[in-house]
Amino acid sequence: MRPAQLLTILDREFTSAREGHHTPVMLWGPPGVGKSDMIRQTGERHEAPVIDVRLSQMEPSDLRGIPFRHGEFVEWAAPAILPDAERHGADGILFLDEITSAPPSVSAAAYQLILDRRLGEYEVPDGWAIFAAGNRQGDRGVTYTMPAPLANRFSHFDVETHLDDWVAWAYQHRIDERVIAFLRFRPELLFDFDPAHNPVAFPSPRSWEFAHRSLHKFGDHEDLLQGTLQACVGPAAGIELTAFVNSLDKMPDLDDIVAGREVPVPDEIDLQYAVAAALVGRAIRAQDEGDATTTTGNILNFAGTFPQREMGVMLVSDLHRAIGESLFDVPEFATWANAIADVMLYE
Repeated sequence: MRPAQLLTILDREFTSAREGHHTPVMLWGPPGVGKSDMIRQTGERHEAPVIDVRLSQMEPSDLRGIPFRHGEFVEWAAPAILPDAERHGADGILFLDEITSAPPSVSAAAYQLILDRRLGEYEVPDGWAIFAAGNRQGDRGVTYTMPAPLANRFSHFDVETHLDDWVAWAYQHRIDERVIAFLRFRPELLFDFDPAHNPVAFPSPRSWEFAHRSLHKFGDHEDLLQGTLQACVGPAAGIELTAFVNSLDKMPDLDDIVAGREVPVPDEIDLQYAVAAALVGRAIRAQDEGDATTTTGNILNFAGTFPQREMGVMLVSDLHRAIGESLFDVPEFATWANAIADVMLYE
């Protein structure tokens, strides 16, 4: 399932915890596809704490708590890391990350916690959702087969990579527009992981964020840039991204485009992707600079000049994902939409 759909599911499951209809959710997927990040995003959207419990680093007693004598009986001191309404708040997320890396003795200790929302005398507060994530057995991670009793305590979702969803996330998090443009140009490289070849560095949504950081740290070190990019996304993808970045000195003047001057569209397809990504970035920054309508209008006018109208559709679709419904209030949008009425605007 694509990330945008899963984020909606996680939102609904979070709010359902308060209503007594929550079902624990298990996200499956290879490393680097954003499983943990989606959980954290859900917590941020609801301004709720996320308690990350790594069962792979625990012993059964770490989860169950420490026994102590109380009169004639033995009681258990629950671990402080588990959610407590007074200390952590009434609402939140208990996140069991890397759950498939936990040995069976530890995962067995979590059975009651996940399904019954309790461990002995301890109870998970009513407003807390329980989410988990883990790698599949074929993903070259440290994994155990999930026992059937544990698996039956979750609803299960496979996380798929989806370029449009990643691009929307990338603009929101100010990822370098050169990386976005490159992946629009080479979408098959968003995620390229083959465990049979035992890769160390490979392209993934996570490692492209690392590449973004490398561009900012080593962009002025020409002799280091390619090596640092390869260290993030692998040898082949690193070479391709370096070549793409080095070709961008042929890009047209973006200032002229956002100012409304007539600028020819470059003939090279890779440069067209680069221009489109950079213009979406300009439109995002213009939202905070007071000239959003003018800038966006000039970008829409330029979008209508692409020889391949699908390229303009992609640009405007990314604009919509980035700045939202305000795009439709820009006067130039109606002109652009009428001009491409026979080309579907995709989501």
